[in-house]
Amino acid sequence: MTAYFIRRLLLVIPTFIGITIMVFTITRFVPGGPIERIIAEYKQMQSGDQISSSRTPSAGMGQPLSEEQIQTLKEYYGFDKPVLTSYFIWLGKVLQGDLGNSTRYYDRVWDMIKERIPISLYFGILTLIMVYGVCIPLGVAKAIRHKTGFDNITSAVIFTGYAIPGWVAGVMMLVLFSARFDVFPLGGLVSDTFDEMNFFRKIADITWHTVLPLLSYMIGSFTVMTLLMKNTLMDNLSADYVRTAIAKGLPFKKAVFRHALQNSLIPLATSFGNNISIILMGSFLIEKVFNINGMGLLGYESVVDRDYPVVMGILVISSLLFMLGNILSDICVAIVDPRVRFK
Repeated sequence: MTAYFIRRLLLVIPTFIGITIMVFTITRFVPGGPIERIIAEYKQMQSGDQISSSRTPSAGMGQPLSEEQIQTLKEYYGFDKPVLTSYFIWLGKVLQGDLGNSTRYYDRVWDMIKERIPISLYFGILTLIMVYGVCIPLGVAKAIRHKTGFDNITSAVIFTGYAIPGWVAGVMMLVLFSARFDVFPLGGLVSDTFDEMNFFRKIADITWHTVLPLLSYMIGSFTVMTLLMKNTLMDNLSADYVRTAIAKGLPFKKAVFRHALQNSLIPLATSFGNNISIILMGSFLIEKVFNINGMGLLGYESVVDRDYPVVMGILVISSLLFMLGNILSDICVAIVDPRVRFK
């Protein structure tokens, strides 16, 4: 098994290179990059100067930058070299811990990411705890009480939640609980007077701002995890080994928690590692709705602004987390299911 995980770790290297080189190449051919943005800003400045001086703008305004200036910009941003050459220069810097500088804000990419990691981790870890902490007991209860009133009512509730995307639910909750009844804030993570509060009021304020975003994060995965837990537990309860144990006099409760439950956790263990990248990256739509400056919103804004160094920096972190999460999923499966032996 150790050799298997070593091979999986070694496969991270070519997979990472394949992912990053593909996205890096795309960023070189997508229009609207930093040079095009600078040219557009210069044109707007020239147009504004002409309007402010009450002169009629000349029709068909030409190129505001000279060829030498454009070439200088290409050299500055590394666009004067072939794609593969630029990629390996960028990869060499990444291996040294340098993700580059933002072409939009001119800040270091790692500093921009580092500021938002705690926020995404906060919501991601809370979501993971809430989802697994609620879905596993609820799925067990639904499996034991299959086709009862409790099962039918909870199924109706979770399917309704599953039919509504998380960000749509966030908008609806903001309209209802923030705009109409003023129960929760309209957005953000803290209030404007947060620095003036004492310790306990700060905790209460963060909790107050967390409720609606956390519910929006949970809605999507809540239904899937609950039904997965229920269905796998029902399959195991109908298996021969459980029925034999009950027939030999083992109480039903012990048959569920000593035998069937552990095998039912295997499908949940396979997806546990993949949630690592989701924990950190979050959802840019939910963060946009609630105005939360997390990793998801940073990634969305960097794509819109064609801020390619930030896009690549986020890709480095998310792709590594996703691949390591897959390995962690295999480890979780091996822990939960002793029959599994990777070779």
